[in-house]
Amino acid sequence: MSLKTRLLEDIKQAMRAGDRTRLTTLRMATAAIKQREVDERSEVSDEDVVQIIEKMIKQRRESVSQFRQGGREERAAAEQAEIEVLADYLPEPLDQATLDQMIDQAIADSGAARVADMGRVMAALKPKVQGRADMREVSTRVRSRLTAD
Repeated sequence: MSLKTRLLEDIKQAMRAGDRTRLTTLRMATAAIKQREVDERSEVSDEDVVQIIEKMIKQRRESVSQFRQGGREERAAAEQAEIEVLADYLPEPLDQATLDQMIDQAIADSGAARVADMGRVMAALKPKVQGRADMREVSTRVRSRLTAD
């Protein structure tokens, strides 16, 4: 079953269960997917759905930190609940050891040695770790392994 189909089925289940948080979050996700389909005039793939969900999670993480800075803990909790709902639709996250192995392999394969070569390493890693690791964390780990020369 595609992710898009799974989202639509889960909306129906959330409606039956009366789970308002899950229902509204999934409706926002499907609206974002439909918007992408309209903009691009094509059907989205599972990879596209993962990218859309990752973007939504990233936006909510930023909102959580801003709400907490502003003393709006109830809004931060609501955003965090949405993150948890959306995270169910991402692939299984990579453990740290596997991620480190993938980074080392990408550095070796690309022949990167300096921070200036980071783009090649990230280009090799992105398709493999997309949706399974925080790209900001991956970038930080890659940068720490490359010299500043």
